[in-house]
Amino acid sequence: MIIAADRPYFAPYAGWFQKVRLADRLVLLDTVQFPQGTTWLSRNRFKGDQGAFWMTLAVRTRGLERQLISEVRVCRDPRRARKQIEHLRHAYANAPYFEDHFPFLAAMLDDPGERLAEVNYRVLRYLMRGLAIETPIVRLSELGPVDGRGTERLVEICRRLNADTFLVQRSALSHVEAERFAAAGIRLRAFAPRSPVYPQLWGDFIPDLSTFDLLLNCGPKAGAILAR
Repeated sequence: MIIAADRPYFAPYAGWFQKVRLADRLVLLDTVQFPQGTTWLSRNRFKGDQGAFWMTLAVRTRGLERQLISEVRVCRDPRRARKQIEHLRHAYANAPYFEDHFPFLAAMLDDPGERLAEVNYRVLRYLMRGLAIETPIVRLSELGPVDGRGTERLVEICRRLNADTFLVQRSALSHVEAERFAAAGIRLRAFAPRSPVYPQLWGDFIPDLSTFDLLLNCGPKAGAILAR
């Protein structure tokens, strides 16, 4: 049983889903602290005629420095949503699979719901379906109280799910305590994500955009491009 764990990011880049493909379970860490400042939890990059641009979900943070990801609320702003939808329409109207995926994006921006974690969960499931990835998702909040922080918490998650292997990005190996995993009989498996190259609109290729860019441009071929 191979476990991967990460925060529920907003529409992450394709390399993030390579980790999900390699895992038997993905654990979304929705009950860890929401970071202060800019974060990939509420924004990601898309591409238009002027190059890469940010698409951001506004969230309530003022006076809420200690809130958990699961507690973060989205600020619904119809005027802002209309501008974002039109920006995406202008950027991707000529994409081969615009009609397949733009309705989901527009609906998500127009009526995202109340909680950021729920929005991101729906977006992740949608992107996984588009990439033909069937890895089950478990939310940390579904496991009940999990003791510890950092590596200790990750080891406990593996125990709860009877995992013998924990998947970790190679660049993050220095941030985990390997001896704690070894003591628990859990093997660390490192991997390095690769950025897939695929046809894009608007000039030179820009890597590591939101996976929506891959789906809008490549449609049902996106999963094979990621696996390649």
